[in-house]
Amino acid sequence: MNKQNLLDTLRQIVGAKYVMTDPAKTERYRTGYRFGTGNAIAVVRPATLWEQWQVLEACVAADVIVISQAANTGITGGSNPFGNDYDRDVVVINTMRNDTIQLINNGEQVVCLPGSTLNHLEQELKPLGREPHSVIGSSCIGASVIGGVCNNSGGSLVQRGPAYTEMSLFAQLNAEGKLELVNHLGIDLGNNPKEILTNLQEGKYATKDVHNTGKKGHDHDYCNHVRKIDANTPARFNADPARLYEASGSAGRLGVFAVRVDTFPSEKTTAVFYIGTNDTSVLTQLRRDMLGSFEQIPISGEYIHRTAFDIAAKYGKDTFWYIKNVGTEYLPRLFALKAWADRVAKKLPFMPHHFSEKFLQATSKLMPKHLPQTLIDYRNTYEHHLILKMGGKGVEEARAYLKEKFADGTKGAYIECDAKLAQAAMLLRFAVASAAIRYRSVHEKEVEDIVALDIALRRNDDDWFERLPKEIDDKILHKLYYGHFMCHVFHQDYVIKKGYNCEEIEEEMLKLLDKRGAQYPAEHNVGHLYHANDDLKHFYNELDPTNSFNPGIGKTSKKKDWK
Repeated sequence: MNKQNLLDTLRQIVGAKYVMTDPAKTERYRTGYRFGTGNAIAVVRPATLWEQWQVLEACVAADVIVISQAANTGITGGSNPFGNDYDRDVVVINTMRNDTIQLINNGEQVVCLPGSTLNHLEQELKPLGREPHSVIGSSCIGASVIGGVCNNSGGSLVQRGPAYTEMSLFAQLNAEGKLELVNHLGIDLGNNPKEILTNLQEGKYATKDVHNTGKKGHDHDYCNHVRKIDANTPARFNADPARLYEASGSAGRLGVFAVRVDTFPSEKTTAVFYIGTNDTSVLTQLRRDMLGSFEQIPISGEYIHRTAFDIAAKYGKDTFWYIKNVGTEYLPRLFALKAWADRVAKKLPFMPHHFSEKFLQATSKLMPKHLPQTLIDYRNTYEHHLILKMGGKGVEEARAYLKEKFADGTKGAYIECDAKLAQAAMLLRFAVASAAIRYRSVHEKEVEDIVALDIALRRNDDDWFERLPKEIDDKILHKLYYGHFMCHVFHQDYVIKKGYNCEEIEEEMLKLLDKRGAQYPAEHNVGHLYHANDDLKHFYNELDPTNSFNPGIGKTSKKKDWK
């Protein structure tokens, strides 16, 4: 099948409107949320699972590369073409038109189709008093459920671990070049692809067709795994072989149609504590005590360093206000509008670079003060900050522990937050994630770029706060440290001074992390930023022996048959 025949076939399957070939129209799908871009002969947007299967069949017959994506919100460029050095044409399949969510087992589990988002799932579960795997973070920018599973996305919730399931429905291209449909959902749906995919799409199955196969819908052991505070390995990282299973961690190496995942009861009794200290050993001991001896471990424990606090307070102000006053439900639309404005501005020679970021930063100056004085006072007094959320029996455990630990005021201080203060602290932490990007855009004359690392430290690593050698530190304007403290997962964003080579600096930093026994990436997957280790490369090779689905991930070969 030649290129023109392929395009004609794709139009027949999904309709001409949903096969885009104009580079101006495909740019948003070909360009990563933060990183990477490349060419594609078409972007195809199927509306149903059966259409998606037929599109895959046509692409396999034409011997083209397939890159599947949903919301395209990954920050390592893993769901878009990267460069133009592929040895075959590329077709991007965007699945966002198919956003069906089906509740099963009284809402204790859900079946999510390719375009369903975490935000949508959160809204579906709220009336049932249940939650998805992630409740703030990637969910706020419209990330998909399947995207999270395929990338072993982590999240902030200590007891739940990375997104994971052993129940999925997917297409796999075998070593002979034949496309196979594999139904491991544990649901009886039929005997051939059209029957299976159509019945699932339309929800044509009964309770008796849904089986308990013993397969997991989340990582049940993580809540015990993270408690092993003396272990010499990280609690979680993307290439952990224990959490690579079919769709889970597949990173686009399969054509995933659906996942069956667990949901979680919302905690009825919660409390949020804001903790400040100038001594990292205080937080080290707090983590060891809470994970090692508390009957109920924290719901979350989010760390923010003072510099990250400052950058987020100034350059994340509009994000803070938008979520507080409008909510997360409409945030994906804001990001889509922002991306559209940037695409338009790029075509107008008189418009500045990074138009949307500069515009939003200018408007944020007109907004009233957003941070409570309590947080500002803690910032002025303490370098290290922890937002600790407890639930159930853990609330009283934390109250007693913190009262005793900070009794004399020499180790730091804490406050139990009311609803307003708790919301402000959480929103500040959320705003950190995009603050460095905003800073880079506004100060492009002083900033070369950002080196963003996503690392998992060993569970027994007491010396967790980084100290860089002077020859690296002198090349950095700002270091933003923040992360999921109880899991020892840290996001470290470095704003690099103009004129320095970011790739060289990153390589030097990774060598230091190797010496510390860290694993990376921790929860954003390798994309095209990180090297896949041998375990991950082997997993990818088993899933995709012809190297036709999302080749090049983890800086592996882009050539057919892994040549």
